[in-house]
Amino acid sequence: MLNVKFWGTRGSIPTAQNSHQLKKKMSLVLEEAIEQELKDPDMIDVFLDSLRFPLTGTYGGNSSCIEIDQGQGDFILCDFGSGAREFAGHYLANGGAQRSKTFHVFMSHLHWDHIMGFPFFTPAYIPGHKIIIYGCHDHIEDTFRRQHSAPNFPVDFSALGADIEFRKMTVGQPIEVEGITVDAQLQLHEGDSYGYRFRKNDKSIVYSTDSEHKVDDQDELDRFVEFIQNADLVVFDAMYSLLEAVTLKEDWGHSSNLMGVELCLRGNAKALCLFHHDPIHSDQQIYNSLLEAKSFAKLIGTGQSLDVIAAHDGLCVMLE
Repeated sequence: MLNVKFWGTRGSIPTAQNSHQLKKKMSLVLEEAIEQELKDPDMIDVFLDSLRFPLTGTYGGNSSCIEIDQGQGDFILCDFGSGAREFAGHYLANGGAQRSKTFHVFMSHLHWDHIMGFPFFTPAYIPGHKIIIYGCHDHIEDTFRRQHSAPNFPVDFSALGADIEFRKMTVGQPIEVEGITVDAQLQLHEGDSYGYRFRKNDKSIVYSTDSEHKVDDQDELDRFVEFIQNADLVVFDAMYSLLEAVTLKEDWGHSSNLMGVELCLRGNAKALCLFHHDPIHSDQQIYNSLLEAKSFAKLIGTGQSLDVIAAHDGLCVMLE
């Protein structure tokens, strides 16, 4: 069994709900309660479960970090966004160290929103832990060390108590970690980004964030379709609408919800997870993007089945 746990799903910068947004949600929920004539306190949970997600939840908060979980052995993460702090807190509070004290972390790239969680990744400060950071960039170690030095941060990298190791990966040369085969693929993004495919037995997960897919670059589109072929889950950068991606925000290094649908259908993927949400998008806007992607999948699917979901902090997708 492979589970994908989402600890951070926003792009560019962490976001937080403010009091105005919370009050607006509460107002809408109360309007629904009045309309449904909710009077029995025992029915509150049932009532809340019946509401659309933007009213009772949030797509989050933290910047990119996901976990590929087998339920045993070492821990596997993708990216050190601010969501890594949430993962670390959960790990320490729930006896994770009894399972393993080793973390394998695959870096898509080194922009700030994808490394900012590392200074707050508590196991890095505790002797006895081991953190292995993988990536295809030449300057990964230097980037992490510079972030952990004055004037950027008060604790120098040299003061960290964990055993920290950096391992260079090469596109076309898969490696094996905890019984999972990991392949890397170059993606279109400023400074380069890399997607990863995790394969074990007959299950596969693709983590592809911070990647632009240009409609007129057929070779690149074909290459990506081959990379995600028959994947059980594709975690996909859907930061923009299709209109934004091909006009105002072209060459910004991100993709759209509809492009994700088209590529996943071409690649015969089973599920698409919209990820790396724009920090200016509200929960309702992300929800609308999800509904649009679902409708588009039905429109062009020609009999294919593609499950489309939107990532949120705390989401767990189980592949059995």
